[in-house]
Amino acid sequence: MKQLNTGNRRARVVARALGATLSLTALLATSACAGDSQAASETDPSKVTLTLGDQARNLKTLFDASGALKGTPYKVKWAEFEGAAPLFQAVQAGAADTSYAADLPTLQALSGRVPVKAVAALRNDGTHTGIVVRENSAVKSVKDLMGKKVVVSSAKGSIAEYLLAHALRQAGLSYSDVKVQYLLPTDAQAAFTSGKVEAWATFGVYKTVAEQHGGRLLVNGANGRVSGYGFIGASEKALDVPAKKKAITDFLRRLDKALVWSRQHPAEYAKAIQRTNGASATVAKTLVDQANSDLLPVSEPVIRSVQKVGDTMHGIGVLTPNPTLADHVDTSLVKE
Repeated sequence: MKQLNTGNRRARVVARALGATLSLTALLATSACAGDSQAASETDPSKVTLTLGDQARNLKTLFDASGALKGTPYKVKWAEFEGAAPLFQAVQAGAADTSYAADLPTLQALSGRVPVKAVAALRNDGTHTGIVVRENSAVKSVKDLMGKKVVVSSAKGSIAEYLLAHALRQAGLSYSDVKVQYLLPTDAQAAFTSGKVEAWATFGVYKTVAEQHGGRLLVNGANGRVSGYGFIGASEKALDVPAKKKAITDFLRRLDKALVWSRQHPAEYAKAIQRTNGASATVAKTLVDQANSDLLPVSEPVIRSVQKVGDTMHGIGVLTPNPTLADHVDTSLVKE
């Protein structure tokens, strides 16, 4: 029992390190006022500060390792959160200029009238999302989730929730056949590791750590169970400032270079994840293998694929109202 408790404490420490957040209150105090002081007519990028929204230090780790943000003509600040919901709250409050989120969280933000535009798409193979159960769980397939409580991270309308809904439908179950509870990833990690949660739909680093600490993967988002698309968004307020729009365009070019670097230097990227997040070598390698691979324009095929996600979630009452993604894109920053 002592060994188990030690493992649980270690898992909670890892989860806290990986889910380190910046409080919205502090962020508002340090960045919103600065944003207000930057005139909407400003055209010189060197006069502005770009506040980049991030989740679990994913983008920051990539940029620090690749060096792709070095020498920007504008100043850069990071706004770190453990999930998409608080990140979009920061965008709504004017405390972050950009967002970084999967397809459904972006749609959820648009449904909630967050003033953000999708300016670039990211693509991966979907394996970074998954439904995990405890190793000793009697749940052996998605069908076995019938009547069970399933924790979803991080909030209503997350990519993990779409995976759950889609996987249930493929198994012949309805969404109402399970009892959904929403928990932020670090809280869910602690509950899962301690055995209080049997089934957990999650994503990214949290999924990987769960599998390393008593979790068994039931199903992941591969083979079309999720769209595989995510978005870099930009606040409408930032896009209305010419200098900030130029800065965001430059940031996207640098992100593309950083992603190319990550594909060419996977071992070095994995070491950076270990250093930054305290992850084990195994976890870091898995995260690199599951990372976003491409930066793409928000093209018609991307829009159609993601709109199907919105339509599915609207059909089960999770996404209301259902936004039309095509009305919330700016294709001028990333071209075909």
